[in-house]
Amino acid sequence: MRRGSLFFHADFRRLWAGDTASQLGTTVGYTAIPLLAAVTLAATPFEMGLLTAAQTLAFLLIGLPAGVWVDRLRRRRVMLAADFTRFALLLSVPLAWWAGVLTLAQLLVVVLFVGVATVFFDVAYQSYLPSLVGRERLLEGNAKLQAVQSVAGIAGPSGAGVLIQLVSAANTVLVTAVGYLASALCLLRIRAVEPEPERTGHARLLPQIAEGLRFVFSDKPLRASVACTATANLFNGAFTAVEVLFLTRTVGLPPAAVGVLLAAGGAGGILGAIVAGALFRRIGHARAIWLVPLLTWPAHLLVPLAAPGWRLGPAAIGLVVCGFGIIVYNVASVSYRQAICPDRLLGRMNASARFVVWGTIPLGGLLGGALGEGLGLRGAMWVAVAGEAAAALWVVCSPLRKMRDLPTVGKAGVAAA
Repeated sequence: MRRGSLFFHADFRRLWAGDTASQLGTTVGYTAIPLLAAVTLAATPFEMGLLTAAQTLAFLLIGLPAGVWVDRLRRRRVMLAADFTRFALLLSVPLAWWAGVLTLAQLLVVVLFVGVATVFFDVAYQSYLPSLVGRERLLEGNAKLQAVQSVAGIAGPSGAGVLIQLVSAANTVLVTAVGYLASALCLLRIRAVEPEPERTGHARLLPQIAEGLRFVFSDKPLRASVACTATANLFNGAFTAVEVLFLTRTVGLPPAAVGVLLAAGGAGGILGAIVAGALFRRIGHARAIWLVPLLTWPAHLLVPLAAPGWRLGPAAIGLVVCGFGIIVYNVASVSYRQAICPDRLLGRMNASARFVVWGTIPLGGLLGGALGEGLGLRGAMWVAVAGEAAAALWVVCSPLRKMRDLPTVGKAGVAAA
């Protein structure tokens, strides 16, 4: 292992450890909370759509001002406050279950406010990484963080499925809460002194929001990438809204088997994170942003074919291939965003991008619920995966086709500003 690797960067290791705990908790929650709603609280397809929408609605409601506020504050402090808030909110779910008073309404409120805290955490997190490791290490840092996400994508769903059968879905949510607490404790151990945020005086909120949006949409490759991700997330939100219902009610899988199948995407993601660096060197970072989705995202079309027996195999393969493509695309596209943006705009840029790309997920959740009621669960899955595959056309038909690698920081920042 080379000495210059981020493995030898003590503060990055602390950030990485915290992210590991947080991602494990999050992926357990992604399985436990929908199963809690679908199996324990007997939610309808429309109610499952509301649950998916509530998880990410905050990106639409406060995503843009959150970027301005994060740029005015030390980012690690924002992340700490968000982690402690998420811990307290999620702890209320098993407590209510133990008291016999848990309802779907409480679950919707909890995931909505967890989403608010997540908005602030995610904007601060993506803006914090460049100052912690330096822009020249962004690709390595993002690849390592995406690798953790992929490992969690295997361990979380499969572990959650087993835990749910052993101790119930409500008790399994406690693991998610503890994950956020562990993340906060790791962040507290980071020793690097974060630079003071640039003073903006009494700058008004709306002009600062507009500056972040203008930065995102003035750069043509960035604009195409954001549109691609937003479209994919819209249809993935629809997919997520009906996925657990489809697997439990249409396919007839028990919770443990659902967890194992959902973990297949994480297996592909691990492979993607491992080979991302070598793949970028071979085909180019910018080229990967359009070529990888074009070749891998259509594999999701195998998932609606799932049925008991051998037909689970093609569905699992589709999840593996698509998981690989999503992680490679994420590493390349997020690194592009971070590389071209001046530090003073990072919070607003990330918030603007996330407002667009995550803001479509709650709309997708509502779409998935409506499709599930109108077309049936399998029909809704077909529409969702077809839309995800088509999302790649945004980057395929963009200026990224003429680029090989990421632009240099200085040139990109000037060009995009």
